[in-house]
Amino acid sequence: MDILKIVGEKKIALPDEVYALLTSAKGYTVYETVDELIDAAVGGKDKMEFEVKYEVPGKGEVVEAIVHRVTNGVSANYTDPYMRRRDPDTMVIADKLPTDKERFEERFGYDFSTLKRSTFDWLKEQELAIFFYFAGNQGVGMGGMAIAPANAGFFALGLATLQKILKVDDLPANFKIESIIYVAPIFRHTHFNGKQIVVHNRTEDRHEIFSYNLYPGPSAKKGLYGALLT
Repeated sequence: MDILKIVGEKKIALPDEVYALLTSAKGYTVYETVDELIDAAVGGKDKMEFEVKYEVPGKGEVVEAIVHRVTNGVSANYTDPYMRRRDPDTMVIADKLPTDKERFEERFGYDFSTLKRSTFDWLKEQELAIFFYFAGNQGVGMGGMAIAPANAGFFALGLATLQKILKVDDLPANFKIESIIYVAPIFRHTHFNGKQIVVHNRTEDRHEIFSYNLYPGPSAKKGLYGALLT
């Protein structure tokens, strides 16, 4: 599916960074249904088990989760016990807009723009899974898209079941991408000492959420709830 052609025909404004990412990435697959994401989560239609693993600089191969196909979908077992529950201190704010939450620069001592560039550089080296969603109900909410490594299908599945995954043909003309979730799990190890970190970056046009871990609660659920509140 040539998503760039389709969004052009529908006059959907794709952010420049997303356009550059999709034209530079190793490849991408557009998912449109929960069933497709169930298959992706276990590595294929006929597969029953899948290891979600990454090559992490300085650490070698890290297995984040083992996913099994089960009767009602999939079951994901995090290999790191710390990842089996939500860390309450995940959220940091990267932008300069008013907030009562801790800012990225206050906690980590540098501007987020540096890490944002590194995040896109890493994503460009991956096979990607993308899909569109609507967060909200009965027309009240915001449209958006998710961009994750293709092998993190179980995370994408969690997001798609928490929010409303949209088929590309059903996207209305001028569909507004008001939120984007980027998923880049290796940075949990390279930049955040193994911790769950979710960075919110609000711009005039959209609410960006950078999930640096594969636990969906802080980003796919609470993260988007935060975006809706703003």
